[in-house]
Amino acid sequence: MRLPSFPGLPPLAALLALLSLAAFAQRVAADDTSEAISRLQAYIQVDTVNPPGNESRGTEFLGKILADAGIKYETAESAPGRGNIWARLKGGRAPALVLLHHMDVVPADAKYWDVDPLSGEIRNGYVYGRGAVDTKGLGIAELQAFIALKQSGKKLNRDVIFMATADEEAGGFYGAGWMVKNHREAFRNAGYLINEGGSGALIGDTPVFRIEVTQKVPLWLRLTATDTPGHGSSPRLTSSVNRILRAGNRIAETQFERRLIPPVQAMFEASAPFYKGEMSKKLANISENVTDNDFVTALRIEQPGSAALLSNTCSITRLEGSNKINVVPPTAAMELDCRLLPDQDPDAFIDLLKVVANDPNIKFEKIMAFTPAVSSTDTPLFRAISATLDSNFPGMKIIPSVSTGFTDSHFMRDINITSYGFAPFLYSEDAKPGVHGNNERINVETFNKGVQVMTDFVMRFATEDK
Repeated sequence: MRLPSFPGLPPLAALLALLSLAAFAQRVAADDTSEAISRLQAYIQVDTVNPPGNESRGTEFLGKILADAGIKYETAESAPGRGNIWARLKGGRAPALVLLHHMDVVPADAKYWDVDPLSGEIRNGYVYGRGAVDTKGLGIAELQAFIALKQSGKKLNRDVIFMATADEEAGGFYGAGWMVKNHREAFRNAGYLINEGGSGALIGDTPVFRIEVTQKVPLWLRLTATDTPGHGSSPRLTSSVNRILRAGNRIAETQFERRLIPPVQAMFEASAPFYKGEMSKKLANISENVTDNDFVTALRIEQPGSAALLSNTCSITRLEGSNKINVVPPTAAMELDCRLLPDQDPDAFIDLLKVVANDPNIKFEKIMAFTPAVSSTDTPLFRAISATLDSNFPGMKIIPSVSTGFTDSHFMRDINITSYGFAPFLYSEDAKPGVHGNNERINVETFNKGVQVMTDFVMRFATEDK
C-alpha cells in the first residue's frame, strides 16, 4: 500500500496530516460497518421468499445502492418478477472475478420464530431474518467490498463483477442457470468466482475455514406406480399405493456402496485434528475405516452431513396418493432427493434404483440432474483467499471441502470458471445460524468482521496496489 505524500508540507505537518488521514480512515471504517448492518437489515426486509421469488424486488434494492455509489448496472428478468442484476468494474487483462450470491430465500413459518422472519431485527447482538446467512449476508459483504473497490480509486488488475441472481433455492433455472444461457456477456473474461458454500468455525482456539471446491450432484427423481383403481372398502392384492410404498421401503433400507473420492479423503484427513479421541483417529485414517460399519454409524449420528459424503444417498421427500380417503387411485407417486458422488454416472444409478425397486409397474422420471465438476486449489484465487484469512485470523487453518448440498457454482464450473464457496464469517462453536430453519441469524460482530475480510480479499486479489 502506498502512503500519500503531502508536497510542500514540513515533516511535522506531513506527519500530522498522515495521522489525521488515519483517523479519517477509522471513522470511514466505522461508518461502513454501521452502513453494512443497516443494509443487511433492509435487504432482509425485501420479501424474496421462493416460491414465488419476486427477486426483482431485490434487483431494485441493490440497484439503488449501486446507482448511489455511481456504479452502472444491468438487470434482466427470466420471467415476470424473477430479476437478476450485475455490475462490472473495469480493470486489467487478468481473468475477471465474479462476486455472486442469490437473492431468493426459503419460506419461514413465523410462529416458530422469536422475531418476524423478514424483520431484520437486532436482538442480543444478532441480526435475525430469513437470508441473514443464506445468502443476503454474503451478498451485502460482497456489495460493500465491491463499492469500496470502486471508491478506493486503485488501479485494477482485472475486471470485478458483482452479481445477484434469482431462484437458487429451487435449482437456479430462473437465475444463474438462465444467466449462463441468455446473458453470457455478463461473464465475459470471467475466470474466477466466489459464492456461498463455505464458512468458518472457531474450534477451540483455532479458526477453521472450509472452502467448497466441489459438491455432491443432485439427482431428483419422480417414481410413479400404476395399478387398477377401486373402492377403499375392497382392497386388492396389489395397488399403486402399495407398489410405491414397497419400492420406497426398499430404497430407504438400501445402504449404497461406500466409496472414498480424493477430495473427501483430503477433507476428512485435514479435519481429523479438530475432533477428539477415537473419532479423530478414525478420520485421520479414513481410507482404512470407510468400510467400518460401527464407525460410519457413529459418524451418521454425530455428523450426518459428513457421513453422506461417503456414498450416494437418496431421501424420500414426497408421497402422493388418492385425493379421497375411500378411493384406491390408479397412480401413486414418490419423489426422491438423491445426491451422487461427483464420479457417479446418473443413468447407471437410476438403473440400480430400478433393480432395488424391482417393479415393472413403476416409471422413473428425472426432475433435475446436474453435472459434476471440481475446482482445483492450485490457483491464484485460492492463494489470495488463504493469504487474506491468514492475515485476519492468525493461526487459521483452511480445509478444501465437498458440499452435500448444491449451489449455483456448478453452473459456473460448467463454463470453466474456477469457483469456490467462500464466506468470510467465523462462527463460534456454539453458534447456530439457523440456515433453512428457525431463527436464522448472524452475530453483528461476526458480520462486521466478515465485511472487512471480504473487502481485504477483493483489494488483495483485484488491485495492482496491494
